[in-house]
Amino acid sequence: MNMSQYKAIVEIAVGNEEEAYEFYKNAAQKTKDPSLISIFSELAKEELKHKALLQGYLNDDFSGMVFKEGPDYKIAESLPLPQLTSDMKFTDAIVLAMKKEQQAMEMYQSFADASADLNQKNMFLELAMMEKGHKARLEDIYNDTAFVEAW
Repeated sequence: MNMSQYKAIVEIAVGNEEEAYEFYKNAAQKTKDPSLISIFSELAKEELKHKALLQGYLNDDFSGMVFKEGPDYKIAESLPLPQLTSDMKFTDAIVLAMKKEQQAMEMYQSFADASADLNQKNMFLELAMMEKGHKARLEDIYNDTAFVEAW
């Protein structure tokens, strides 16, 4: 794979991060729950950071792109996708965000699985790992709020 192909792939990832930023920004504007506004606003900022990171790789050789493996509780996979509404329950909003991160993670994983080039595969695995980290964070929030009776 040549550098222009890497660049095209990362440009797609930049677009995905921009789309995720817009989703979280709009979700924060549509909800009335102050906790959700805070969480969605923070996630929007993180997506902008990821976008900036990826844009930095467009000007680099991709050699510094390494993420560590995080936990995957598989909670998002077991829950249905709720619709975004202004009065949705806190846990439903977290489920929606988890599902969005799951979709991004799965997309990058499928790109990695389809990659014949090792460097390309590793780049997609790193992108999947980044999204997996968001998902795990949201799953932690979900665990802490959806199952409060267990405390």
